[in-house]
Amino acid sequence: MATEILREIIPLTKNDCFTIFSRIKTGFDFPLHTHDELELNLILNAKGAKRIIGDHIDEIDNFELVLVGPNLQHGWFNHNNNGSEIKEVTIQFHKDLLDENFLQRNQMNFIRKLFEKSCQGVLFSAETTKMIRHRLEALPQKIGFESVLELLAVLHSLSISANKKILSGFSFIPPEKSFSYNSQRIETVMNYLNHRFNKEISLGEVAKIAAMSEVAFSRFFKQKTGNSFVDTLNEIRLGHAARLLIDTTQSISEVALKCGFNNMSHFNRLFKKKKHTTPKAFRETYSASGIRTFI
Repeated sequence: MATEILREIIPLTKNDCFTIFSRIKTGFDFPLHTHDELELNLILNAKGAKRIIGDHIDEIDNFELVLVGPNLQHGWFNHNNNGSEIKEVTIQFHKDLLDENFLQRNQMNFIRKLFEKSCQGVLFSAETTKMIRHRLEALPQKIGFESVLELLAVLHSLSISANKKILSGFSFIPPEKSFSYNSQRIETVMNYLNHRFNKEISLGEVAKIAAMSEVAFSRFFKQKTGNSFVDTLNEIRLGHAARLLIDTTQSISEVALKCGFNNMSHFNRLFKKKKHTTPKAFRETYSASGIRTFI
């Protein structure tokens, strides 16, 4: 079985920097979809609706602000929302809005990192959303160069905001995207983990690759990535497991084994902790979200 995600054609020409939609609605009726452009989506008064970004599934609150990267499948669904007046402001802009060379400049460091993270989807905190919402609601009234300046200012404010949350797993990062950890050792290890996640991998094994002792490597890895080695390996494995649950009809036990989990209860426990749902319910949610499946 393969899956087909709806490909949305955005009404944004090459001559425009961005397009913006501001609307009031009573529910969500658009299926899971992708598009080439980045999307900044503000949603108000939709408590109980369900958000799907890549392999992330969650129920949203009354204040929702998410940045979705290019070609990352996403959608919002009614779920437990009571159908009250939902306010939505959607801004879509080209992935090359800012030239790659320009993004490498020191002053663009935070926005560059935000764009990198968007490949997995970024959820901004309720505090940030409340602070930014009025600027986004006022953006449709601005025109020309002033509107572009305001969008860039908003992106900068978001890039330096606190408590951002990365939503989707590693398996949804495009192959051509490589993230800088400011360490060749860490990048070599991450590449190793992403190619051998389905095999047994020990701390001593990767410490050798980094030419460090196990204790020194563990400390170094946590400092550079923000996560422990074991948590990172589990996250990579769970991300690939989620892709197989979405894209294939393989049994849950087959998926677990193919992703390096030899203990089913351990796999189910980790999956539920990370995804807040069981593997079976995760697959069923995706099947009901507008994906077309075919043999």
